[in-house]
Amino acid sequence: MIQTLACSPCVVEMEQFCRLPWIQANHFSVFQMQVYKMPPDLNRSLLIPPQNWKISGTFNSDFECGHPIQVSPSQFPDANGLPSKRSAVASWQVVCNITHFKHQSPKCCVSFSAFYNDSVVPCSSCACGCSTNPSQTCSANETALLLKYSTLLLPFENRTKEALEWARIKRRTVPNPLPCGDNCGVSINWHVLSDYRGGWNARISLFNWDDNVFADWFAAVQLDKVTPGFEKFYSFNGSVMPESNNTLFMQGLPHLNYLLAERDGDNPRKDPRVPGMQQSVISFTKKNIPGINVAGGDGFPTKVIFNGEECALPAIRPSSGHKTNAAPFAFVIVLALLFIH
Repeated sequence: MIQTLACSPCVVEMEQFCRLPWIQANHFSVFQMQVYKMPPDLNRSLLIPPQNWKISGTFNSDFECGHPIQVSPSQFPDANGLPSKRSAVASWQVVCNITHFKHQSPKCCVSFSAFYNDSVVPCSSCACGCSTNPSQTCSANETALLLKYSTLLLPFENRTKEALEWARIKRRTVPNPLPCGDNCGVSINWHVLSDYRGGWNARISLFNWDDNVFADWFAAVQLDKVTPGFEKFYSFNGSVMPESNNTLFMQGLPHLNYLLAERDGDNPRKDPRVPGMQQSVISFTKKNIPGINVAGGDGFPTKVIFNGEECALPAIRPSSGHKTNAAPFAFVIVLALLFIH
């Protein structure tokens, strides 16, 4: 018979680290199990931790976790408030990686726009999958209708009227049935803001159409040719990825790194819902990078990652045939007013 000893709570601690792609892991969670009776001759090396760990993501795919690995016992403040620390009986570490499955639909999408065109190339139809509702009267195969800049601030279900009016103004053919929505929880607009002899600027805007807040979000943008000319982000923390010459990594500024959830408009009875939004201008130089053609494609990303998920890109880029400078500034003003409010 094994003798047991009643004692103050002893702690067995588990740590689980979520390994994030593109960056070194900086997210972890800890939980403690309190044990109230333990044998006095306990062999700590024989303790068996919980097995079969799994984390289900709300935006990311599920996380696949490895086996617990015993590490040095963690220390924590004394529960009685004394200025001392106590050690856990034992601690284990579990490492979890985001898993990606074949044929999995994206969770985010990208729209393209530029100062030289007054229309936005929106996210593709069914970029994140299509609804299986049999009563849905839209086409998954039709190209998404070009939009004016302010329409990006509207949920897809509120865009139809403005999209049709924009098509009428631009004398574009409207398919019947209309294209389906993108069905993405997060959309990202990449806008070429300016292009001049010595450099150029872009603006990236993140829109959260989901009910979940993204705390400590991160994103990465691959620009195949122009990344060596990166100068700075104006409203995000960002830099060129280590050991990469074509990828920019970005995060929100400290204490401003929450991409808020979608919320009701000021008057929910008549105003559409409003997405959570963050944006930043990015400056680039053309020095020592000959042959850059921003409008020809060099100024647009070839891959975009948000929180470890690769976003769907549109099939086309804005045409440089209809040059205008007014619309982008109007878009900035609208977004600024939304942000300030």
